[in-house]
Amino acid sequence: MTTYSAVVTTGIYCRPGCGAKPLLRNTRTYEHPAAAEAAGFRACLRCRPYRVAASIEAGAPELVCRAWQLIIDGVLDGGTEAALAARIGMSPRHLRRLFLRYLGATPDQLARSRRAHFARRLLDDSELTVLDVAFASGFGSLRQFNRIMREVFRAAPSDLRERRRRADRLVADGGLVLRLPFVPGYDWAAVRDFLAVRAVPGVEEVDGDTYRRTITVDGAPGVLEVSPGGEGHLLLRAHLPYWEGLIHVVGQVTRLLGVEADHGAGVAALSADPVLGPLVRARPGLVVPGAWSALEVGVRAVLGRGRTPGETADRLGALVATLGTRVPGLPGGLTHTFPEATAIATEASVVGALAADVAGEHEALGHGTGPDTMAALPYADRDLRHDLAFRLGHPDAFPLADPSLRAALDDLGLDPAACLERWRPWSSLATAHLMAHGDALQLAPHPRELAPHPASLRPTPR
Repeated sequence: MTTYSAVVTTGIYCRPGCGAKPLLRNTRTYEHPAAAEAAGFRACLRCRPYRVAASIEAGAPELVCRAWQLIIDGVLDGGTEAALAARIGMSPRHLRRLFLRYLGATPDQLARSRRAHFARRLLDDSELTVLDVAFASGFGSLRQFNRIMREVFRAAPSDLRERRRRADRLVADGGLVLRLPFVPGYDWAAVRDFLAVRAVPGVEEVDGDTYRRTITVDGAPGVLEVSPGGEGHLLLRAHLPYWEGLIHVVGQVTRLLGVEADHGAGVAALSADPVLGPLVRARPGLVVPGAWSALEVGVRAVLGRGRTPGETADRLGALVATLGTRVPGLPGGLTHTFPEATAIATEASVVGALAADVAGEHEALGHGTGPDTMAALPYADRDLRHDLAFRLGHPDAFPLADPSLRAALDDLGLDPAACLERWRPWSSLATAHLMAHGDALQLAPHPRELAPHPASLRPTPR
C-alpha cells in the first residue's frame, strides 16, 4: 500500500520517491491523497501526487471496495452519501466510519479529490477550456469546480493552467491525449498481448504497440487508442462526441488495462510456487486485465465454451455485425460498436438473460463482485460466474472453462481441483499468468488439441 507523507511545517504532502527530505518528526503519513487533503495539506509542486493513480488498501472490506467502485462510476457526481450507502445496504454513518478507518477520508471527500485530481491532469495535459475541463471531470457547475479546485490546490483553475510546465502539454493530431499513470513495473506488452488474443472483431484491435477500440457515449460512437508513453505512463488518445463525463470513460480504461492495480504482494507469493513461479518471474508486471463491460465478458464466455480463440472470435464477429451499430470511416479493422444490452436482451438464451441484467444494472454484475455473490444470477453456472469475476476485478476467480487456462494446466500437468485452493487469495493473478502461457501454446505453429471442457474439474487425460 502506497503511503503519502505530509509535512506539518509546510502544509504539503508528497508521494513516495519525492526529492524533498523533511525531518521525520515533522511528517505524518496518509493512505490516500484525499486523506491528506482533508487534513488541510496541499499537493507538492515537485512530485505532483495528483498525477499518480492512488489505490485503496488491499485489506479493505469488500463493501468499501464496492462503494469505491461506485464512486469511480460517478454515483456521487450528483448523488449523496446516503444514496451510496443505500446501494450497498448500510447506514451512511457506518459507511463514513469504514471509509475513515481504511482510507482516511469520507466518500464525499474521496469523490471530490478524485474529480479535482483528474481536472488538474486535464489542465496540464490538454487545451480544453476551463468550462470543458469542469464538466469532463464530473463537476456539476463551473462555480462548484472553481470552489473545489481552490480548496484542494489553493489556486483557481486558470492560475493552475498558467503554472503548468512546458513539457506537460501533450500535442494531439486529432482527439484528446491524456497520460495514464501506472504502478511501477507494469508490463504493457504482456497486457497488450492478452487483449490482442481476446479482441472482439470490429470493436477492438491491436496494431503494433497500440490497442484501439470503439465505445458508445450517450448513444454516439467514439474511439479510444492506448499506446506506450514516457516513464511511468501510457498515452490515451480519445476521439469522443462529448467531453462531459470524460472522467468516467478514463476510469473504465484504467480498469480495462489494470494500470492502477498493485499486485506486488501477489507476485511475491506466487513467485515461490514451484510450478507457477517461473511464469510469474518471467512476466512480473502482468496484471489481471479488466473489462470494458460485464456484457462483453459474459458474451465472450458463453460463446467461447469449448471453442478455440479463433472460433470464438468468429462467433463474436457475427454477433457484432448483426446487432452492433456500424460506424464508417474508422481506422484499422474497427467497424462497429459492441451491441447494446437492450439489443441482446431480446435473445431467449443465457446471453439474453445476462444482457437484461446488465441493462437493469444488477448489483451482482458490478466491478469487484465475487463468484459467490453472482450465484444470485439463476442462469450463471460456475464457469460463467468465474469468467465474469476474473475480468471484473475480483482477486480470487479461477475460470476453468477458458481454453487458454485449460491448455496451460494440461501442459504443466496441474490438477485443476488442487489449483482451486493452491493459489488463494491470488487465484485471478495466477489465472492471468496461466492464460498468457496457454495463449502462447495455442498460437504456436502446431497448437495442441484441446479436449472438450469436462463436467468434472479434472481434465480428460490424453
